[in-house]
This record gives sequence, C-alpha cells and structure tokens, in this order.
Amino acid sequence: MALSTLGCVGMWSLVVALPAVQADFHAPRAEAALPYTLTIIGFMIGGIVVGRLADRFGILPPLAGGTILMSLGYVLTAFAPSLPMFALISGATIGLGGAASFAPLVADVSLWFDRRRGLAISFATAGSSLAGVVWPPVVQHAIAAHGWRQTQIGIGLFCLVTMLPLSLFLLRRPPLHAAARAAASSGDTMQTIGLSPASTQGLLALAGICCCVAMAMPQVHLVAYCGDLGYGSERGAEMLAMMLGFAVASRLIFGWVLNRIGGLPTLLLGSAMQAMALALYLPFNGLVSLYVVSAMFGLAQGGIVPSYAVIVRELFPAREAGFRVSLAISVTLAGMALGGWMAGAIFDQAGSYAAALVNGIAWNVVNMAIAAWLLQRQRRHVVGACEVHLSLRERWRLS
Repeated sequence: MALSTLGCVGMWSLVVALPAVQADFHAPRAEAALPYTLTIIGFMIGGIVVGRLADRFGILPPLAGGTILMSLGYVLTAFAPSLPMFALISGATIGLGGAASFAPLVADVSLWFDRRRGLAISFATAGSSLAGVVWPPVVQHAIAAHGWRQTQIGIGLFCLVTMLPLSLFLLRRPPLHAAARAAASSGDTMQTIGLSPASTQGLLALAGICCCVAMAMPQVHLVAYCGDLGYGSERGAEMLAMMLGFAVASRLIFGWVLNRIGGLPTLLLGSAMQAMALALYLPFNGLVSLYVVSAMFGLAQGGIVPSYAVIVRELFPAREAGFRVSLAISVTLAGMALGGWMAGAIFDQAGSYAAALVNGIAWNVVNMAIAAWLLQRQRRHVVGACEVHLSLRERWRLS
C-alpha cells in the first residue's frame, strides 16, 4: 500500500496541476488534459509489460527500474518548453515508470493469499486511491507556494528516496509451491464461463475501459470544475482527496463483499452504484452538495477495480496471474485516459460538463451490460456442471 501510494502519484499530481499547466501554456482544456492522458496510457502499457516481467523475474527488478524512470521523468517535465513536450515526457517516464507500483503489485499480492484473496487484493488496490487522498492537497499547496515546475522536481526526488528502500521488502517471491501451483493452474474459462481465454480477457478489457471512462470524468475534471464554478481549485483538490478517501474505505468494504459473493457480482454491483452516483452530479452543483456527491461517488466506485483482479484469479491459472491481472487492471487505465480527454473535449464544445456526465453514464451502462451477461453465463455453466455431476452420481448409484 505504501509503495502504491507513492508510485501512483502520477495519476493525481497532473490532475491537480491541470489549471496551472493550462494557464502557463495558454492551452484549451482538452489539450491541457493531454499530459494526464498520455501518462495514463503509459501506466497501461507499462503495467502489462511489467506484469509479464514479474511472472519471470519477480516484482522487485521492474519496480526498482520503474521508480528510477518515474523520478527522472518528474525532474525532466519541470524543464519542458512546450505542452506537447511536457505530455510526451510524462507518458514515457512518469506513466511507464510508475506502472510497476499499480497493477503488477496487485498481481503479486494475489499470489500470497487464497482464503481471503478478495480482501487482500482490495488492500493492495487501495494504495492507488490513497495516493489520491495524500497527494492532491500536498501538490496543490506546493504549486500555490512554489509553482508547478518546482513541484514536479520535488515529487521526483521524494519518490526516489522513499520508494527504492521500500521496494527491498519485495525481494522475497510468492511461495507458489509445486502442489499449490498444480492446483491453482487448473483454471479453465471454457469450463467456468463457456468462453475462450482470449474472448474472456477481451470482454473484461472492454468492461474495464467502459467503467473507467465514466470514472474519469469527476476524478480528472473535479478540480477544474470547481474552478469554473467559482469555488477555487483548492476546494476541488479537497473534494478529490475526500472522494478518494471514501474510495479507500469502499475498497476495504468491497473486499469483504468480494470474499462473500465473488468477482462478477461485485463488478455488477459496483458499476450500478457508480452510475447512480455519477448521475447525482447533474442536478447538484452547490459547494456543499458537491462535497456530498463526491463522497458518495468515492464509496460507489471503490469495489470496481479490485473485482477485475478477483475475476481473473477465479477464471485463469495462477502461473499467468502476473500478466493477466496486470492486463485486466492496466486496460482500465485506457478508460481513464480516454474519459479524461473526452470530458475535456466535450467541455470545449458544449461549454459545460453536463454532456460529459451523460456520456460517462452511457459508458457505464455498457459496462453493466457486459458484467450482467458474463455473470449469467457463469451461473448457467455452474448449474449445468452440477446437473451433469448429479446425473453421473445417480447413474453410478443405480449401477
């Protein structure tokens, strides 16, 4: 959790810096959101690559290398002469480097637990939300006091001196013994859900993109939205931190739910709650009501990302966990990147965020439809397998 809280700073520092960067480079809102978009794409690509490397070499080597790359990137962005250069550096260094502290860490944690895996995964994913609690007010204060460029340098140096020593605690690899490996490697998506591994992974990827397009709208643009309403960026940073604080609590609650009902039901529940919370931003834009709605949104969306990791561990063999869990979670970042840019583009065209909110709700509905369809197939195959088993037992008894 500590490593993820530090390493996921790139997801939130650029959100808070968006108004300052936009003013410095005299750019429209959609272009100012480009550094965040490329950073999230870097998180996605880096997570998939590191997941594959972690399956072979363990999590420590790619995590240490990614920490160095991310820290260097923060320093380099402080000297960016233009917005496109700032965006490219952010994606190629902050995104790719910070990726190891997100999805691959979750995949590594999932291999250490069996009985309460859902709760363990929820704790691991809580770090990315906790980063949103810790970093926005710190970054906002630093930008106000020293400017966004000096703040970038400070973040890079701080992460370097804290994350490298912490990463040494991951030197030991998960104890996946031979017997456990054989038992855990029997996952078969054809048997459990009636789809090929590629089709199942593809549907999970599409669902992850859809839910996170919706999730990105308030998370990426809340600070700028509060500025537009006249409440100031400071209030927006406070709301964002509060939203993600409630998301941390939500992930721990949903960890218990995951242990009780499984991955697909939890995904459907969390997605439905997120759609309802997102819709509340449409009629309410007062200062107090925005605090309340942001807290509700944090509580609603906290269980979505952990559910993807649990679904993958339920359907796929453990020997593929690093790659497949990282792929499932990292692809959700494509939704965050697309949603962050799309909301900015819609704002530039419409002059308000109302249309962007409706767009997010529509994407969320698609996610709910996919989750419901997969859950229906899973239950149908479970019932079918039970009927076959009972039929075989009855035949054996009669014989």
